[in-house]
Formats: sequence, structure tokens, C-alpha cells
Amino acid sequence: MLPVDPDRFLSDLHALRRFGAAGTGKGVSRPAFTPDDIAARDWLASRMAEAGLTPHFDPVGSLFGLAEGHSLLMGSHSDSQPEGGWLDGALGVVAALEVARAAQEAGGPPVSVVSFEDEEGRFGVTTGSSVWSGNQTLEGADALIDPSGITFAEARAAFGDRRGDFVDPARFSGFVEMHIEQGPVLDTTGEKLGVVEAIVGIRDVHVTFTGQQNHAGTTPMHLRRDAFQGLAAFNARLAERFAEVVTPATVWTVGHVALHPNAPSIVPGRARFSVQWRDGDKARLDRMEEIVRTTAAEVAAERDLGLDFGPMIGLDPVTMDRGLRGSLERAAEAEAPGRWRTMPSGALHDATSVARHMPVAMLFVPSIGGISHDFAEDTDEADLVAGLNTLARAVSDLGA
Repeated sequence: MLPVDPDRFLSDLHALRRFGAAGTGKGVSRPAFTPDDIAARDWLASRMAEAGLTPHFDPVGSLFGLAEGHSLLMGSHSDSQPEGGWLDGALGVVAALEVARAAQEAGGPPVSVVSFEDEEGRFGVTTGSSVWSGNQTLEGADALIDPSGITFAEARAAFGDRRGDFVDPARFSGFVEMHIEQGPVLDTTGEKLGVVEAIVGIRDVHVTFTGQQNHAGTTPMHLRRDAFQGLAAFNARLAERFAEVVTPATVWTVGHVALHPNAPSIVPGRARFSVQWRDGDKARLDRMEEIVRTTAAEVAAERDLGLDFGPMIGLDPVTMDRGLRGSLERAAEAEAPGRWRTMPSGALHDATSVARHMPVAMLFVPSIGGISHDFAEDTDEADLVAGLNTLARAVSDLGA
């Protein structure tokens, strides 16, 4: 096993938490491209340099710590949800840094590190790794708009002259990402580790109904073209139709909703909302998209509403590489004999995008109470170290 230093690892992990510390427990608020996100990446770049890696920011702000020559790539992301936990993404980056540092000290095998930008979707779905992998073009990403109306092009300009060219994916042999589970399975069973079998696919689209803004006191109900009532009807009908095609593992969410003008005494003239769905079967994801589009069109026609769809953003389900996964499984058994499992990932990760170019694998550690995307997110430090040791064993196995 590579000579990782658990104390150094935990010290770095807590140091990263200072950037965007939310003042509530261990929570952080470090959304992509905010000053705290950029400061955290600058700090990570300095730690990479101290570890003997070459820091490199790509055009969208993803930070690589590059080892010499052909190497294994490890990491995750360091941006957070607006109200996020201290481990989501950050754990994978700091663990990768410690493994890379130990590999440098041991004379190999070479390990590079990455913190992808905007994994949490301020502008889309795993935006930084998606652009890097070619799942979407930089030009297309630049046109994406966050909920406050800022474009991706405007946001990424905040990195200024830090940015260089895109790193060639061909310089890496594969990608391994460690992450908290973000669910209750490992915590409930008392198991220490999860080796991921596959990651679900996702589709995400914004829909806009446009009606007629009008006086809420004087406009008769039967004459209204109420955009919110269109949204309400769409949501109810969508649930009925999805029930005919989904499985118990399928999930969907109407999330961000913006009404205009969003005032108590005005009939809403516009409703813009997101629809997101996830499943492990591509054909089912595609069928659900058909239902979303057909249902929205029917509601718009019935209620005399305008209808507009934003760009469809998504990633297909991905199966983990057998070789990399095998190394993680052997390492998990050595680290926690009989106290690990193979499992799917219902959450999306950068590994999905990276899989377009190289073999990928993922390792989970427990989430206390199954809580994530919340200031209360946490994991026992002994479990964090167990995950670090498992990565170190797996990399040694791969380099043998």
C-alpha cells in the first residue's frame, strides 16, 4: 500500500472546509465561480505544487495537478451546492491529492489529480467535466444561464489569466473517484465501503409556459391564461403518465421554479421551471423525455399558453470498468473484510463524463444518516481514512 498519511489528509480536508464555511456545523457554501470557489482552487493549486504536481487550470476553471508522463487520474470536484456539506466532491479531491503525494514520495506509480468545475450544476450537469470530455461544446456551455441570469461565459471569465488549454485526456490511463455515498445504504447496514457498479443517467430541461399577466382581482377565472396553473396541471399529469413507464428506482423532480412577476395580486404571466429525471436505462430516459414534451404541449394547447423548451442537458448511464473496479474490490476486502458491498450510484458524478475517454471506477464511504446537499452532511473520520487507505491499496495494485 502507498504510504499515505491520514493526519495530513484530514488536515487538508478541514483546511479546504474553511473556504465558504457556512457557520452552521461543518457546512459550506462554495458554488462554482464564486470568490470562495476560486480561492479554494488557488489553495488546492498551491498544495498540488507542494506535492510535486504541476497545477493547470483549463478554460472552464477545472484544476488539474499533473504528474509527469502517462498517469492515473483521480479526483472529483471542490465546488458545492449553495447549502452544501464539507465532503461532497471535496473528499475525492483531497483523497486523490494525498494518494498522489504518497505516490510521489514512493517513486510511483504516477497519479494526477483533478477538481472539475461546476459539478454541482449551477449552469448544467457536471459542466466542467462534460465540456472537457466533449459531451458538450464550450460554445454551447457558454450560452448556459444560471438562475440569476449570468451566463457560463461571464462566470468563467472570473478565472482571468489562470486559464490555459484543455488537458489531453490521452495522457491518463483511467479515472478513479472517491465520494460520500449521499444515501443511507452503507450507514444503515454498518458497512464501511461501497464499490460502484454503475451510475444512473440523467436528463434535465427547463420548460417555460407563457400566458397573460393580469389583475388578480378583476380577471374572471374562466378568462385567465395563468402560467402557474399550466405548471400545476403539467406536474399532475406528468406523474400519472410516468407511473406507467418507471420502476421503483426511477426518480424525477420539478425543481427550480420562477414565476413572473411573482406578486400576490397579479396573475402569473410566465412560469419557468426545471424538470429532471434519472434512471439506469437509456431507453427509459428517452421515453420519459417524450412524455415530458408531449404533456407540456398538450397543457399549453388546452390552456392557450406559449411553450418553450431550453436545451436538453443529460448524460447516459455508465458501467464501471471491470479492471479498475476489481482493484477497488480487492482493496476494499483487504481494508474492511466482509464489510463492503457493490452498489449502484443514484447520484450523478464527474466519472460519467470522463467515461467517454477512459476507464472509470468509483468508491463510496458512508454518509451519516444518508444526508447530503445539506449543512448537516458528515462522515465519521475513521470511515474517511478507510476510504483513503482503500484508494492507496487499489493504486498500488494497479501499479504492481
